[in-house]
Amino acid sequence: MLQALREKTSGWIAVAIVILLAIPFAFFGMEQYLFQGGGNHVARVESAPSWWRTAPDWWPVRKLAWVHEDVSPEDFRFAFEQERQRQREEQGDAFDGLAFESADNRRQVLEQLIDQAVLRLAARNRGIAVGDAQVAAEIQQIPSFQVEGRFDPQRYQLALQSQNPPMTPRQFDERVREGMQQSLLPTHVAQSAFVTPAQIDRLMVLLGERRDVSFAVLPPMTDEAPVSDADLQAWYQANQADYRAPEMVTVEYIVLDGSGLQDEVVDEAQLRAHYEKESARYSEPDRRLISHILIEVPADADASARRAAEEKAKDLARQAQQGADFAALAREHSEDPGSRDAGGDLDWVEPGTMGDAFDAALAQMQPGDVSTARTEFGWHVLQLRELQAGTQTPFEEVREQLQRELGEGARERGFSELVNRVVDRAYRNPTSLAPAAEEAGLQVQKAGPFPRGGAPGVLAHPAVQRMAFSPAMVEDGTVSDPVETGPEQSVMLRVIEHSPERALPLEAVRDRVIAAVRADRARKANTAAAEAMVGRVADGATLAEVAAERDLPVQDVPGVPRGTSVPHPTAVEAYFRAPVPAEGAVSPGHVALEDGSVVVYAVSAVTPGNPAEASEQERQMLIQQLTMLAGGEAAQTLVRTLRARMKVTVNEARL
Repeated sequence: MLQALREKTSGWIAVAIVILLAIPFAFFGMEQYLFQGGGNHVARVESAPSWWRTAPDWWPVRKLAWVHEDVSPEDFRFAFEQERQRQREEQGDAFDGLAFESADNRRQVLEQLIDQAVLRLAARNRGIAVGDAQVAAEIQQIPSFQVEGRFDPQRYQLALQSQNPPMTPRQFDERVREGMQQSLLPTHVAQSAFVTPAQIDRLMVLLGERRDVSFAVLPPMTDEAPVSDADLQAWYQANQADYRAPEMVTVEYIVLDGSGLQDEVVDEAQLRAHYEKESARYSEPDRRLISHILIEVPADADASARRAAEEKAKDLARQAQQGADFAALAREHSEDPGSRDAGGDLDWVEPGTMGDAFDAALAQMQPGDVSTARTEFGWHVLQLRELQAGTQTPFEEVREQLQRELGEGARERGFSELVNRVVDRAYRNPTSLAPAAEEAGLQVQKAGPFPRGGAPGVLAHPAVQRMAFSPAMVEDGTVSDPVETGPEQSVMLRVIEHSPERALPLEAVRDRVIAAVRADRARKANTAAAEAMVGRVADGATLAEVAAERDLPVQDVPGVPRGTSVPHPTAVEAYFRAPVPAEGAVSPGHVALEDGSVVVYAVSAVTPGNPAEASEQERQMLIQQLTMLAGGEAAQTLVRTLRARMKVTVNEARL
């Protein structure tokens, strides 16, 4: 049988069938195997190229012709850390680092990065570029890089080094360039939004609308009738989540406080050494007013193209040195779109802003000089128009500040050393807090049992609460790491007792259940009474007549505007939801308030707003607000539309 099978599968027909079956696997199965599994990216956005916008989404075509933008693991980590820092600053002590690490948060950050990649790809396909001067100007305007309103190169460098992970100026330049490039399309779309006069008038009619209202308030009812066991049990079963004992912990703890440590006395030599080390902080760098002409040199340019660019730059420099108008030369020859139309003007530049090559060339120039410099973008023809020399603050003027800084630094180091010694003792004795307390010269304190949010004193700090109720602390019973609760203050604790959240038996909450049943019956009775009053008014009786039967006063309020509280904002919202009454009729209704009372109302007239009564300032403010809303929606629609036309692939394993 095997011999027969071999003979039947070795003919030309069998070979043809195998080839036909191999084709789809080659084009589709191998794509998944070769290109998706090994991609070094968290997400990839692919689009048809600008020269073939209708290119089909077939693997060979997409692989050879489509262009793409990747979200790298580094991009994702950077964005995730930036979002972490933003939420930590926004939420303060309430920030929960563990909850932030959730998959939903990671995916939300990734979705934002994908939208940014979509915009970058769309900009690239449309030939949108951002010049060096625009990038430099944008960086200099970032407040965190400024000192007293001016760009500070040292603060710029320190800020980049403090990033997680650290960044070089060139990396940050490219990040800013990408941000500006991806923002151009949605920004211009948003700026194109507008609202018509008819829309403004219609909105003013609605916003300025007033309603004539009569209302009566049914006060909260009380219910003292007995509650049957059946009603008691039914309410308890339906609302068990309301009758649970919270999770509780009892802890022992110590508070490490460095505020009592003495500042170290600093001598003259230390002060002067610190002044020399930090001299850049007390100096203003030189500022140069420059213009430039950029002759681009692509990264893949050959030797002849590089030579041609160099010769052109040097020829333009010679022309400028011989008296040619530099601004005219820049407008004619510069390939920097950000400064070309301004005659090459880069405004005032400080060292460290434009890169080492710029700084080296400018350092050799005097006002009026023209020179050339080579950077990664190409050849630059530089013109130094004006020079402002830097200044240095004398040592004596900052002596007190230096003394304070060094003294505080010594105290902080002393506190840090204390914490390190205490933590070391705790690590050697993880199941007891006494050795750590002995090292710090403190007494172990005890608190509890207490629930989440119910701790006393320093233990109420959100970070301490998270630590006290963390599963690891509850299960292990070990000493915690120091939890920072303020400047030079930390808490170390150990959970000694724990009781989980549990359902309370009916007998333990019997009185609470009885009160809840009675409150519910009272609310329902009040609502039924209000509905009966509304029904009478709808049948033709006046609200005054119906209210008089219950000895309730009625208030008539003509011209109630939106946003007031007559007698409560919730009631006013209900007035404006009521239908416009017919001529000679009213629109009755009722609305329950949080305190258990019910407002029964009747809308008797509706007066539309008059756009002619609005001031020009009010109209312009409304136009601005509506335009911003419309622009924001248009920008979001643009991103959604662009993304729908592209192919997005997410590598879940790298999240």
